[in-house]
Amino acid sequence: MQARLLRSFSFRLAFTYMALFGASVLLLLWFIYWSTAAYMSRQTDATIAAEITGLSERYDMDGLAGLIEVINERLSRKPTGSSIYLLTTALNTRIAGNLNRWPSVQADSDGWLNFRLENAGHGKNEIHLARARSFTLSGGFHLLVGRDIYELEETQQRIIQTLILGFIITLVLGGIGGFVLSRRVMKRLEAINTTSREIINGDLSRRIPLQHSGDEFDALADNLNAMLDRIEELMEGVRRVSDSIAHDLRTPLARLRNRLELLRAEQEKSGQDPTQTEQAISEADGLLKTFNALLRIARIETRQRRESFTDIDMGALLHDVIELYEPLAEEKNQSLSLNLNATVHMQGDRDLLFQAMANLLDNAIKYTPAQGQIRISLDEQAGKGRIMITDNGPGIPEAERQQVFQRFYRLEKSRTTPGSGLGLSLVGAVARIHDMNLTLEDNHPGLRILCDFPTAQHAKINES
Repeated sequence: MQARLLRSFSFRLAFTYMALFGASVLLLLWFIYWSTAAYMSRQTDATIAAEITGLSERYDMDGLAGLIEVINERLSRKPTGSSIYLLTTALNTRIAGNLNRWPSVQADSDGWLNFRLENAGHGKNEIHLARARSFTLSGGFHLLVGRDIYELEETQQRIIQTLILGFIITLVLGGIGGFVLSRRVMKRLEAINTTSREIINGDLSRRIPLQHSGDEFDALADNLNAMLDRIEELMEGVRRVSDSIAHDLRTPLARLRNRLELLRAEQEKSGQDPTQTEQAISEADGLLKTFNALLRIARIETRQRRESFTDIDMGALLHDVIELYEPLAEEKNQSLSLNLNATVHMQGDRDLLFQAMANLLDNAIKYTPAQGQIRISLDEQAGKGRIMITDNGPGIPEAERQQVFQRFYRLEKSRTTPGSGLGLSLVGAVARIHDMNLTLEDNHPGLRILCDFPTAQHAKINES
């Protein structure tokens, strides 16, 4: 179930939406970080520029002594603050400030110096980043004003971590939402698929369940159910017509045959030749057999899938079929053998399966020439049973291998040989209600028929 969910279109659609939504959120978070970090950097630069302007004005008014007094006052008021000051002579000799020496870094194109402050933290062994700007006072004095941007860096790092965490949470919640949504859609589609499979297997009364939510799935299910009602009505009409014709014709045919039997008996008593009457009886028998086969196929196709199913030993069933047809094969000097390579059981209707295997073997004997070989084998692999029937007869052309399961279809277009073309149609009907897959292959020469079916144990596992 989980593997099918991951391969489903709804999950791929939800995953695509989640990826697009995640990319959009990532873009939005990046914009938030960029605008926030840029704003904080601009605020820091504006603060430094304002301090430089203020100190420059104080120097112009009160001279060097006034400037030193202001610097010392600010440092004494907040000795552990983030402000950085350094006043030096023209030879970079320190006069005032909280830096011991001039930073040994080059200013960038905008005149800003970015350098490291050693022993800047409370533990005296931390290294903080600082950002400053310098200018030269009249008299050759140099003034450096800056700020410790450790807190700014910390804030930006926390913003990044928060945004990453938010993005991960978005992906997780999106993935959970996509999984739940896909699972819900998958359940609705699985209900439609399950109903479709049951209808394919012959239960035309099945309908897609509605959840009465008024959504698109309910509208689709309602339309499909209406279509199925119409199809069932049409199929039932065709079936009633076919059954009525078969029933109505079978009864007069049976009466006709009985009268022919009486006529033949009278002809034998009076010494007349009963050949023509026997041929008429044979033709009547053929017609009755055709109508009986049609009615039997109709009954098989309308049966419930598990009606009267029991555990069947397929080896024993094949042995009984071989035993029934051995005399017919011996009449044509054909070699008929059975290889049971495994003990295989399946759930099914024994009478129907016996009839299907008998029809396949009857065809093999009918079309295999004298002295020919017919082989039947039974195997099991990976929860699947396989019956293989091979012969060295003329085979079936590849283009007609699926058409032979249609009613009244015959390879011989002239229809001069006995038969009605319903034998393999009955086999196909039996195979459908037993989940049996029929494959016709070339046996070089002859025909190879593969009948693959779920074993009894595998079928119980699937039902549970």
